Amino acid sequence: MMILPLIISSLIAGLAQLDAKQSGRMGSIALLYYFATTTIAVITGIILVLTIHPGDPAIKKNLGMETGGKNVSTVDTFLDLIRNMFPDNIVRATFGQVQTNYIKVRPKVVLANASYLAEVQAGLHDLEKPIVEYSDGMNVLGIITFCIAVGIVLSQLGHEGVRVVEFFATMDKVIMRLVMYIMHYSPIGIMCLIMGKILEIEDLVDTAKMLALYMFTVLCGLAIHALITLPLIYFVLTKKNPFLFMRGMLDAWITALGTASSSATLPLTFRCLEENLGIDKRITRFVLPVGATINMDGTALYEAVATIFIAQMNGVHLSMGQVVTVSLTATLASIGAASVPSAGLVTMLIVLTAVGLPVKDVTLIVAVDWLLDRIRTSINVLGDAFGAGIVHHYAKDTLAKSDDHKLLSTNLNEEREGLLQKEKLQLNQKNLSP
Repeated sequence: MMILPLIISSLIAGLAQLDAKQSGRMGSIALLYYFATTTIAVITGIILVLTIHPGDPAIKKNLGMETGGKNVSTVDTFLDLIRNMFPDNIVRATFGQVQTNYIKVRPKVVLANASYLAEVQAGLHDLEKPIVEYSDGMNVLGIITFCIAVGIVLSQLGHEGVRVVEFFATMDKVIMRLVMYIMHYSPIGIMCLIMGKILEIEDLVDTAKMLALYMFTVLCGLAIHALITLPLIYFVLTKKNPFLFMRGMLDAWITALGTASSSATLPLTFRCLEENLGIDKRITRFVLPVGATINMDGTALYEAVATIFIAQMNGVHLSMGQVVTVSLTATLASIGAASVPSAGLVTMLIVLTAVGLPVKDVTLIVAVDWLLDRIRTSINVLGDAFGAGIVHHYAKDTLAKSDDHKLLSTNLNEEREGLLQKEKLQLNQKNLSP
């Protein structure tokens, strides 16, 4: 309920208080960090799954899950990503996103024999035609693109846009206050969410036994990324203690485990970074909403591991070229993953299609996805937080200089106005004197 107004108000208010050069510098650092960490996460996952080799064809036979699946075109999915970045209607983007679908059409038959005509009528020669349609779900990527554009333009308007900037800044404070009231009930909600997911699974112990090595591989990869890779990058770039930083993010971690959604955790991530760790609001308001949408380290690692695991279960040996394809596709697919629960399962279809693996085998890992989804979401949130910390380290001096310059300009303007008022008063007194 709070995600839409929170993203809009925080992004526009944050960017409107920066100039184009500052937002460009911050955006460049953030995007470079996002791409680097996602790539490292995918490579970590691939090395682990090839070393541990959790996939065994017997698992597929024992689980006995064979459901029909529909192939998803990689090209169409990435084109949908671009279409969603630039929505044709911003109102529709708040509740619908573009998705390519295939419909069956019958070929036009002009001259044909009776048997061929009967086959056409039976649907044996139907062709699949791609159509673009809207599916339910918020188009966060399109909203973010629109808000970034509005925020940058507002920052260029100067005093003409002050009223609008003040409106969004106040709106941001209102939404954050509302979220804080709601978060008082979060422990109850988180407990119920997790209990509900556990109770939905009929044979939890048997399923866990069969997929134990797969779960171990994913959890090892996520642990290495969270406890070694991200802290090491943060330490090298900022020369600060990463584990003190992580301790300040504890509330956001717990919320991510409960909600399994980066977007739903945003309010807590804002609060942890700003209040516990002293990160500038202008940085968090810009970096975090973008990161929650496109920076999915945990999801990318999980997709790479799951794809190679499915290949191993089917007895398919992937060549080096196919492994590289998995790594690139998993990196790009994680960018397109929505920041909502189990979004990684949907984008994993793209990775499977890219290397020619059966899409229906995704059903084999659904049984344990509820747990892995929560843990990888917490890694996604941690990656976003470290990104904001790194951007703050490199941008704080520029922001401080900008603040000093604005303060100096304000003081000079006030002094100038004071002198003008004094001169007017003296002139009035001269005119009034006999």
